[in-house]
Amino acid sequence: MPGHRTTGFCATALALALCALLAGCGGSGESVAGGKIVLRYTWWGNPDRAERTDQAVALFEKEHPNIQVQTSFSDFGSYKQKLAVQATGGDAPDVMQLDYRQIDQYALGHVLLDLGKVKDVLRTDEIDKGLLATGKVGDTLYAIPQGRGTETMVYDVAAWKATGVPLPSKGWTWSDWADSMRALAKKTGQPGGTDPGWSEDFFEVWLRGQGKALYTKDGNLAFTADDLARYWTFTHALSKEGAVSPAEQNTQLDGSVENTPLGRGKATSDFNWDAPASGYVALVKGGIALAPMPSGTDGTPGQYYKPSMFLGAAARTGHPKEAAELIDFLINDEQAAKVLGATRGIPVNETVREQTAGRLTDFGKTISDYQASVEGTLKDPPQAPPTGDNSLQTTFQRDYEQVSFDLMSPHAAAKDYITEAKAELRS
Repeated sequence: MPGHRTTGFCATALALALCALLAGCGGSGESVAGGKIVLRYTWWGNPDRAERTDQAVALFEKEHPNIQVQTSFSDFGSYKQKLAVQATGGDAPDVMQLDYRQIDQYALGHVLLDLGKVKDVLRTDEIDKGLLATGKVGDTLYAIPQGRGTETMVYDVAAWKATGVPLPSKGWTWSDWADSMRALAKKTGQPGGTDPGWSEDFFEVWLRGQGKALYTKDGNLAFTADDLARYWTFTHALSKEGAVSPAEQNTQLDGSVENTPLGRGKATSDFNWDAPASGYVALVKGGIALAPMPSGTDGTPGQYYKPSMFLGAAARTGHPKEAAELIDFLINDEQAAKVLGATRGIPVNETVREQTAGRLTDFGKTISDYQASVEGTLKDPPQAPPTGDNSLQTTFQRDYEQVSFDLMSPHAAAKDYITEAKAELRS
């Protein structure tokens, strides 16, 4: 799961849909001379995740001697581009790691296998039904969450404690958060945290805390220009006060922890997703801690458990049963979970999660403990966002930049965003 929402995507739903019409779009997967079935499994990550993944795959091959798995990985940006090209060309891998924003696009493009066809192999009974539903488009399940994460406010423990400002606690509201940011700024002489106005992620948390949502079930906007204007008015006012980061710092936000005010030692806190917050460990000398996101004024939580990533199978795989067996193993096998640790988020299988929690160390344990602290308090996650959401993340940040530099009022920028968003979602 990328740290903040990433921007850009090189394949459109139309391009993906063409795959189903391309002549010669043969099935993925093949048999080698020795009679073994070969599955291609691709994913994004880093060398540590690669080493652990190869160990888990080796365990799978040992239990399934008739199957050979060929793995490949790259960084997230390169992975998205390569997978889009493969999918458009009818050469999607048998098993693929997917981001939340790829589900709708690839399902509608006929790239993903209907997992209901392999339900006898793929066990889902021990996955929370709300979390499992995030892999559906309509009533069809196309992808299985592999790990779960949730939003958090990460903060510099030593710096915060030194101010004497009360530490964040469960149930605090956006108003409480704003007061804390002001108090921290007054004590430290620098912003208390990053301005959240630039991020669609945190706007969604704010909306959900009011009982609203980003999108309707049929993929249209579920909020109004007035909703967005209120959010941007709130965040921009805090930025002008110096309680959160100024416009000049916000322009450096690119999704990496290194370029956040907290990562550069220019703020005491930041909003992020829990797993990517591990990047702060090496950057913040005072140590970091994770706190719940602010809730609505009546205590309604806005954050939710989001699949850190999904696993799906190619619609045209030549070996749907074996592809499902690999997905099932990576999600439901205790030994696989032991090897993978928290590299893909906390396990979604409830029994496996309980069995592995005590073995987690370092930041993996921090994440596990944090998720346990909000267990049972969060509402079901939204369904996967519609295809146009990828480009709208860029639009959201761009329009707020106009507000940040006082080039547009929050109301004018919000109206512009709504107009562009409706056009994008219709395209």
